[in-house]
Amino acid sequence: MPLIDARDLLAFPGGDNSSDTVIEGIHFNLTTLNFWNYTYYTNGTLSNGSWCFLVDPPYTPTVVLANGTFLNSTWCYLATEPIGDRARAGVGFAVAFALCLILVLANLKKHGELILPIEKRFYPIGRRWQWYWAIFVCAAALIGLFTGIDVDRYRVVELPLVLNVFFWFLMQMGTTALIWEAVRHWGSWMERQFIDPNPFVLQEKDKRGMFELWLPLFFYFWLWLNFFLIVPRNWGEIELQRSPDQAIEHAIPTATDGRFKAATFCLLICWLTTLVSLWHSIRHYEPRNRGFFNRAIGFLGYMPFRFTLLLPLGLAVVAYQGLAAWEFHLSPLNVKTNLVAMYVGGYTPSLLILIIQCIAGFMRPNEDRELMRQRRLRGQAIDQELGIVRKPAWWRRVNGDLPAGSMRDRIMRNVREVGGGRPTARHVERLAEQRAAGAESEAPTRVNAVEMNEFHRNSTASSVPASNNPPPPYSPYGGKSEQRRSERTVQMVAGLLFPSENSGLSTERGRGLEGSNNDQPRRPGTSERSSSTASGVSTSGAPQQIRSMLDV
Repeated sequence: MPLIDARDLLAFPGGDNSSDTVIEGIHFNLTTLNFWNYTYYTNGTLSNGSWCFLVDPPYTPTVVLANGTFLNSTWCYLATEPIGDRARAGVGFAVAFALCLILVLANLKKHGELILPIEKRFYPIGRRWQWYWAIFVCAAALIGLFTGIDVDRYRVVELPLVLNVFFWFLMQMGTTALIWEAVRHWGSWMERQFIDPNPFVLQEKDKRGMFELWLPLFFYFWLWLNFFLIVPRNWGEIELQRSPDQAIEHAIPTATDGRFKAATFCLLICWLTTLVSLWHSIRHYEPRNRGFFNRAIGFLGYMPFRFTLLLPLGLAVVAYQGLAAWEFHLSPLNVKTNLVAMYVGGYTPSLLILIIQCIAGFMRPNEDRELMRQRRLRGQAIDQELGIVRKPAWWRRVNGDLPAGSMRDRIMRNVREVGGGRPTARHVERLAEQRAAGAESEAPTRVNAVEMNEFHRNSTASSVPASNNPPPPYSPYGGKSEQRRSERTVQMVAGLLFPSENSGLSTERGRGLEGSNNDQPRRPGTSERSSSTASGVSTSGAPQQIRSMLDV
């Protein structure tokens, strides 16, 4: 079958004389045309290898000058033709990729949102990479398909064909990376769920962790090798499809050379690496089965359903790129290629992969929210095992357990109660005076009442209640020294909370002894505690009631 339409050479039509020719009803000087080596082609162009002009209506020039210049001429490398089947199919696929781009952005917003704090072991960009690559695939497809419109509109093959196939190759690489990131991130998500109950159940630098560290580097090495085998080349050879001889001598050898075939091999290694990553994740983060057949069945059972679709479609991407490297008449590099093979094998797998990813993304919840749900379920299970029944959130509000007012009101209420700065000292002094006066007035009426401000330690270490020995009244400091005033205030508060009279009672708490009758104090041993805070109250008395600092 012919590779492209024949562009056979034509003889110049006869004119009025031997130095005249008539093309589309216009007379041209044949001697001038021959002098400048112009050739007449069946596609209605005149070319001498450097200049090319259209000569069919309505682009027929009016006259040629002696220096070889045509007046009212039209350059061959312009989009002058109507769009063809290649352009129509490309526009349809471009609209589909544009819709996928909108869905991809919505999924990126949903799954890229952070709710829990960032963990050093799981970076947020790890779960966004698959959507970044999806955006790259959509952008490459849109650019390539829209530039492919001019492939049909150019009568002579030129730059639009190169742009079309260039972005098609980028789309193929992005699609492979998209599948890899989807599989790799699924393994990372499984690891995150696996270690969330116990962060120390898996080490980061064991064989498993190091394998997961080096495997992405291995994948991207082969992907970039595919890129460097395809992109840096002389793309001008692909444009030389303006005649059968040009295609055979230049275009076909370039489009099917060893670099394109080796690039297909690199892409196949990337696909196999993705398969190994999936196997690794199932092996380490899913229950293990015994036996070869049970493991095979378990591999398919644990694998998400979308991967059963993505992996064969990814293999189809690799297969068509290899087919294009061996069969030029089915390759998108051919200007007159088989359009069914080009769009079904070249663009449909990538489009289906995007659609599957978007649908799966809308069906799955945000990972942080899912992790919070799992933690809540684990907490409920633990509470059930311990017999703890937690009230719902509305229970405290209904029963009035929550303090009224906003957080600002509660803080201001605490500040007013405690005070601040110099008013705090005055507030403490006033409370100390009131408490001292109240203790003196209530001392005769209370029986066996034990309060901190009623304790009085004497030098005889008596065990008599301190209500018989009330503390001496304290008078506020009336001087001008702020330092002395602060010291006096601290002494009064300390005296109220912890009466510090010298006591001879030595309590040996470390050995469980009540006290010692020796008058001479001794240094506590290594296994004993100091009795500096020991109370002189007998164990038969009422327990001490420690007051809050807010009351003072």
